[in-house]
Amino acid sequence: MRSSKFSFKALVLPKGWSDMRSSEPWRGSRHREPIFNAPAVIVILAVLLVVIYAAFAWAPLWLQEAIIREFAFVPGRLTVACWPTSAIDLLNRARTDPAALAQARGMLSLRAASGGAGLWTLLTYAFLHGSWTHVLLNTVWLFAFGPPVARRFGPARLVLFMAIAAVSSALAQWASAPMEFVPLIGASGSVSGLMGAATRFIFRPGAPLGSTRCQRADIEAVPADTLLGIFAEPRARLFLGLWLGSNFILGAFAQPLGVSDSPVAWVAHLGGFSSGLLLFALFDRKRQARSPN
Repeated sequence: MRSSKFSFKALVLPKGWSDMRSSEPWRGSRHREPIFNAPAVIVILAVLLVVIYAAFAWAPLWLQEAIIREFAFVPGRLTVACWPTSAIDLLNRARTDPAALAQARGMLSLRAASGGAGLWTLLTYAFLHGSWTHVLLNTVWLFAFGPPVARRFGPARLVLFMAIAAVSSALAQWASAPMEFVPLIGASGSVSGLMGAATRFIFRPGAPLGSTRCQRADIEAVPADTLLGIFAEPRARLFLGLWLGSNFILGAFAQPLGVSDSPVAWVAHLGGFSSGLLLFALFDRKRQARSPN
């Protein structure tokens, strides 16, 4: 169920990434973990996303519109709050430019509804979704990439990390389209951050996608790669290339291909993923590395 008066940009990641965990046919004896052996923090976050969307979907239309206005992230609203003169410039251009006129209408509507920058929306937008497909896909990716990162970070650090990834994702979208007044929603920015963080260690020997044919080590004990080391690993380079390419294609062709009913904010995905790569070391708990057998 969606608002008939609102369009928004959804954060949607490619469907195939959840299969990456099983791409390595491990040989020899190894410990097999239960398929749903996810840390409690991942389960709680997934349930929270589903419950919030269920409440949103069953809410009356007027309440849905109010929630989108107040809690979705709107890049242009932040720009106008920081530089009020940008609103005057937009209104002047609206006299002759149809695109500027549409932006001006969106600006006036959103400012009348909330009357401010709504800095909280840099985080709250990640809890909103546009459809059951949208929220369930993000939940699947959360279960695919969240558990190994959660085991390395711990619950508190994981929640803080995902919050920072969400903010980074929103700011990346703002930087790419500062005068856009289409609301941004979805948890894929945070999930992209998890993917970026996982890239720092999942291709190492003993990790789930490592190349060494040996018994898998505890994920907490796998030494993390450096940023330069990631590009030296062929599997990591392939992963990065596929991820970047698929997100670009998804952003350009998601609507024509029927993958999403709304525009996909692929730049926001890049912001979340980059924050995961760059900030991983700040959240990774220091543990004595044990070499895999």
